[in-house]
Amino acid sequence: QLQASGGGLVQAGGSLRLSCAASGRTVTRLHMGWFRQAPGKEREFVAAISWSSSNTDYADSVKGRFTISRENGKNTVALQMNSLKPEDTAVYYCIADSEWVGARRGPDYWGRGTLVTVSS
Repeated sequence: QLQASGGGLVQAGGSLRLSCAASGRTVTRLHMGWFRQAPGKEREFVAAISWSSSNTDYADSVKGRFTISRENGKNTVALQMNSLKPEDTAVYYCIADSEWVGARRGPDYWGRGTLVTVSS
């Protein structure tokens, strides 16, 4: 189970921090990350971080504004979102996968989404 928190309403240029924790799974070394789905659009990759934190990946649209991080040795992940834009408005989904490719393209595990709304 993936439990995310931290969504909400923020003005353009503001910041939000999303957090997510995985629990109840037998797979302990999970790569984790975030996808999002804006109204009327397909779900898209946002960011991912490997189990050891040695690798990160970001969508071009969020590079330089979003930072993904995790606690060493734990199945938790955070997404610090700065300089938010109205086009960042979406439901954000915490994801996890035992494979690095899967975490960025088609994760096995999805949490319930948390809504982020950026007003102009």
